[in-house]
Amino acid sequence: MLKYINETYIFVSKFENDMSNILNNNNTPPIHTNNLHPVLDGEKPQLYIETYGCQMNVNDSEVVIRLMQENGYSYTEDISSADVILVNTCSIRDNAEQRVWGRLEQFKQLKKKRNDLLVGIIGCMAERLKEKLLEESKLVDIVIGPDAYRDLPKLVMEAKGGQQGINVMLSREETYAEISPVRLDKNGVSAFVSIMRGCNNMCSYCVVPYTRGGERSRDPESILNEVQELINNGYKEVTLLGQNVDSYDWIDPNNEKNKISFASLLERVAQLDRKMRVRFATSHPKDMSDEVLHIMAMYSNICNSIHLPAQSGSSRMLKLMNRGYDRDWYMGRIEAIKRILPDCAISTDIIAGFCSETEEDHKETLLLMQEVGFDYAFMFKYSERPNTKAARKFEDDVDDKEKTKRLNEIIELQGELSLESKAKDIGNIYEVLIEGVSKRSDKDLFGRTSQNKVVVFPRKHYKIGDYVYVKINKHTSATLIGEIED
Repeated sequence: MLKYINETYIFVSKFENDMSNILNNNNTPPIHTNNLHPVLDGEKPQLYIETYGCQMNVNDSEVVIRLMQENGYSYTEDISSADVILVNTCSIRDNAEQRVWGRLEQFKQLKKKRNDLLVGIIGCMAERLKEKLLEESKLVDIVIGPDAYRDLPKLVMEAKGGQQGINVMLSREETYAEISPVRLDKNGVSAFVSIMRGCNNMCSYCVVPYTRGGERSRDPESILNEVQELINNGYKEVTLLGQNVDSYDWIDPNNEKNKISFASLLERVAQLDRKMRVRFATSHPKDMSDEVLHIMAMYSNICNSIHLPAQSGSSRMLKLMNRGYDRDWYMGRIEAIKRILPDCAISTDIIAGFCSETEEDHKETLLLMQEVGFDYAFMFKYSERPNTKAARKFEDDVDDKEKTKRLNEIIELQGELSLESKAKDIGNIYEVLIEGVSKRSDKDLFGRTSQNKVVVFPRKHYKIGDYVYVKINKHTSATLIGEIED
C-alpha cells in the first residue's frame, strides 16, 4: 500500500541519533529469552487465571504467569485442577465488576470442595475495592494491585498459611521492564507489549488514575528487547500498549538530556524488522502529534489504524469530562490523520448520557460521528464510578431510559458508518496477515488488513502467519470477504 513520505525525512536522523545515544548508555538487564509460552507441568502446583478488561490486563496476566512460573507454578486452563485461581479485574465500568463478584460466588462452591484452594483478586478492582474484598474472607484469599505483582509468590505462601495476602501499594517506578511475559495467544502471530503504565489525564469519569497510578514510561531498550524476542520466535505483529501511548516520554536516569518520545520509539520498533507489523493503542487526542503521523507514513509496516477516543462531540461535555481538548481540536487531529495518512482507519470511544448531557449535546456527538465517518467504535452508557470527580462533583442526572435511547441511536449510526466503510473496500486488494481458521468453516482462513478490518477468504495452501494479498468481493456487517490474489 502506498505511503506518503513528503516532509518526513527530516525526522529520521534525529530520531535515530536520539535512540542510539540512549541505547548505548543503557544498563537495563537483558530480557529473558526462554519459555515464551506457558510451561505445562502436571507435577507442579497449578495456576489458573481469568482476565477481564483491556489489552493492558491481558499483558499483565502474562507477566503474572511468568512470575509464578519462575516460583514453581505451572499454568493450567483447567480450573478443576487449579491450586490457585487468580482473577485479573477491570473497574472501568460497573458491569465488569459485577461479573467478577458473580465468578467469586461460583469459586466459593469450589472452595467448599477443596479447602486448600486459593482465590486471588488482582488488578484494578483489587486496588479500588481492597477493603470490601478483604471483608469477603470466605471468597478471597489474596488481593494484589497492578503494581505489586512481584509480591504475588510471597503472598500466595502467606495465604497457604492461613493469612490473607494483600499488597495494593501503587508505585511511581514499577514497569515490569525486565520481565518477559508468557504469551497466552494461541496463534503465535500477534502479541502485546506494554510501553508505559498509569495515566495522568484525570478525566472526570475515569477510575484508571486511581487504580493504576500516575504515568511512567518503560525503558526503551527493554521494549526493543521484548519486541526482538517476539521476532526471533516468529511473531508477525506487535501492539504497543499504554493508557495514553502519545504521552510516552522516557528520560535516561543517567543523562536527562537523553529523551525518547513516542514517535521515536515507534520508529525504532518499526526498524527492527520491516516484516513485523506494528500497531499501538490507545492514543489521546490532546497528545497525538503530527510527528507520529509522519512516522506512520514513512514505514509501511506500521499499520494504518488509529484508535482516537472522542467520548463526545460536544465541547461543553468534553470540558466537563476534563478531556483537555474541544470539538475543534479533535476535528483538527482528524484532518491531520486524513491528510497525512489518507488510507488510515479511525476508530473511537463514545459515552452516551454523561452528567447533564442534553439532547443538543447528543446531536453534536451524532454529527461528529457523521463528519469523521468512523470505521468502528466502542460505545457505552455512562456508568458512574465511585470517587471520580464526576461522582464527587456532578449529578448523574440523565435518566437511564434516555441514556439507552441515545446509546441505541449512536450504535445504529455507527452500524451505518461501518457498513459504508466496508463497502468502500469492495474491489480493493489488501495485504492481510493470516491469524487463524474461520469459525464458520475450516476451509476458510481469516486475518486483518493494516486498517484492522477482519477479512475471511478460502485457505488454499496458505497457513497462519503468512502474508497474503486479498481482493475484497463482498462484506457482512462485521467482516470483509474476499479471495487471495496469488
